[in-house]
Amino acid sequence: MANYPLPVFHFSVSLGGGAPIGFSEVSGLSQEVQAIEYRDGLMSSTTLSLQRQGLSKAPHITIKKGMVTSDNLLFDWLNNAGNPGVDRRDLTITLLNDENNPVFVWSIAQAWPVKIDGPGLKATGNEIAIESLELVHEGISRKVA
Repeated sequence: MANYPLPVFHFSVSLGGGAPIGFSEVSGLSQEVQAIEYRDGLMSSTTLSLQRQGLSKAPHITIKKGMVTSDNLLFDWLNNAGNPGVDRRDLTITLLNDENNPVFVWSIAQAWPVKIDGPGLKATGNEIAIESLELVHEGISRKVA
């Protein structure tokens, strides 16, 4: 099998273990570790500060999809269908190869929506109506399928 870069357009997203939903874009699949600088009084002025590992951070994840007339899934999730409390779900984002087989799988733990954006409406436009949902989460892991 050839080792080649993968295109980013062939992926699936599953919310809470359900069937994959057709999203047009996913962003925010990144993670960083903060560095903590430390100096003590015995270090000379020319000595570089010590670097230690600090807290891990991950940005909000944004998912976008085209709006369809019979689907209110993202809006209902944000508003939790009128129920009190937060509806946390585990997400699975799978990057697929040209044979529709999983190559990379991102697992997002305990995600819940904090913001939804509807489409920009304009009388002269002919674009597809896209809604976007911003999610906070408790961690990302990635594995090779």
